[in-house]
Parts: sequence; structure tokens; C-alpha cells
Amino acid sequence: MAISIIVGSISLATVFLFGCVGEIITEKSGHLNLGIPGIMCSGTAGGCFGVATYMNTYNANPSWFVLVLFSVICSIVFAAIVGGIYAILTVSLRCNQNITGLAITTFGTGFTQFFIDNYVDKNYFDKASRLISQGISVSKLGWFGEIFLSYGILVYFAIALAVIVSIFLKKTRVGLHLRSIGENPATADAVGINVGLYKYVAILVGSGIAGLGGFFYIIDYIGGSWENASTIEALGWLSIALVIFTLWKPDLAILGSIIFACFYIIAFKITGVSFTVMAELKLLPYIVTIVVLILTSIFGGKSVQPPASLGLNYFREER
Repeated sequence: MAISIIVGSISLATVFLFGCVGEIITEKSGHLNLGIPGIMCSGTAGGCFGVATYMNTYNANPSWFVLVLFSVICSIVFAAIVGGIYAILTVSLRCNQNITGLAITTFGTGFTQFFIDNYVDKNYFDKASRLISQGISVSKLGWFGEIFLSYGILVYFAIALAVIVSIFLKKTRVGLHLRSIGENPATADAVGINVGLYKYVAILVGSGIAGLGGFFYIIDYIGGSWENASTIEALGWLSIALVIFTLWKPDLAILGSIIFACFYIIAFKITGVSFTVMAELKLLPYIVTIVVLILTSIFGGKSVQPPASLGLNYFREER
């Protein structure tokens, strides 16, 4: 059972990891995007559209590489478009970030359900899922192969992406500029950094990455089934909570996402557990996040605090 829980946790953690890394990039620019659940849903719509379009054309002899590449690009584009709506409203029009994010979540979930139900052929999901989620044959490698090598390419891509984003934010000039905007956009603007451009790019890139989480959930984690698609929104909220739990650090999000996933699925793996206990176990990620938030607020230094301008719109005229 332990191996089953670990394998299931790593797979589900990929959903959280995409969402969390995408939100971290956005928040580093000073924007709190509560629209991530809706953006993850929109990424699902795009990815599923890409799957159906490609499989409808090349169903007889599909290429695994082209299928993954095309569906991932479609997922990123759809999510980035919805993220772009958020960016226009909050960066250019300076609308309230919290209200805008909630509106984006409502729009994204409704749009995805309507779009896939009416414009996407779901009959191809099952076959595409088997292609995208196939891992290395691990029958001869025992528990090591099961735990580390039995996943589809998107799991390893999510982990690599988290490491790359962490290095980018810490070690590159552009990453440092982005962090400075999140801390004090007026100062960054005064030294010649294009604040608006950085914010737009961060929101679009972060949204595109987050969108892959919803696509992975449908096509890989639940095997191409559309029946549990409503769960994506709940996983999106957990991804936002994970940002706080991991202290805005993409590399730490790798471990944090596995912990969250373990909390989320362990109730289903333990036999004889009542519905009430299952519900309480699924609350653990939120409870742990609140505890971490309280502890870092009391004892933590600046390195574990959110960007200073998070959630605040930048008015250049007031500089």
C-alpha cells in the first residue's frame, strides 16, 4: 500500500506543481491571481481540444511526440489567453485583483464545461491518455522503477520546470528584475525596468504553466475521463494554498506538492475510513497552510514573506 500511495501522490502532485509554479511566477510580479482554478480549467479545454484535433487527423498512426507537443501548446495558449484577460483588467485597467481573479475562475470553469461538451470529441481521450501517460517498462526494476520511472513525460517535465523557474528567479538578471517589481514596482520603474511589460509576461507565462495542471489531470491522472472534470477547480485552490506552504519557492514546491497530494488521496487508500474522517483528511493541506502562514508571520524573515506589493495595483502617477 505504501508504494501505491507514493506513486499516486507523485502523479497527483504534478497537477498541484504546475498550478503552484504558475502562480508563483505571477505573484513574483506583485499580482495575486485567484483566477488560477479557472485558468487551469481553460488549459484543460485547450489541451483536450489539441488532443481531439490531432487524434481526429492521425488516429490510425499517431505520433506520441507530436501528440504531446501539440496538446501542450494548445493547453498553454488557451490558459494564456484567459490569463491575458486577467492581465488587461488588473495591469492596464487596474481593476481589483481579488475580484478579477474570482471572476476569471467563474468564467474559466463555465467556459471549459461548455466548450468541451459542445466542440470537443471526447472519444479520443482514452487512447490519447494511454499514449501520453506511458512510462518506462518497470516490471524488472521493482519498487524503484514504480516510484521513479513509471510516469508519463509530463510528470518529469513539471519537476524540471520547477527547478528551472527556481534558478531563473534566483540567478538571472530578468528573474531579479521580476522579483524587484514584486517588492517595489516604483523603485524598479525608477531605474528603467519596464514594469508593465514584466507584469504582462509574468501573468501570461504563469497562466500558461498553470493551465498544464488541468490538462494533466484529465488526460494523464484520471485516464482521459471527463466525468470528474469539476474536481479541477478544487485542485486549483489547493495549488494557490501550496504557494503559501512552499514560501513562494518553486523548488520547494516539488516536495510540497507531493505532501499535499498525499494528504488528498490517503483517505481513499485506507480501508474502513468513514466519510467524516475522509473529509477531515482532505482538509489537512488547508490546515497546514494556515499553520505555516502563522508561523512565518511571527518568526520568519523577509525571505519567507510574500512579495511586498502582492495584490496592490501599480499607479505610475503616484511614484
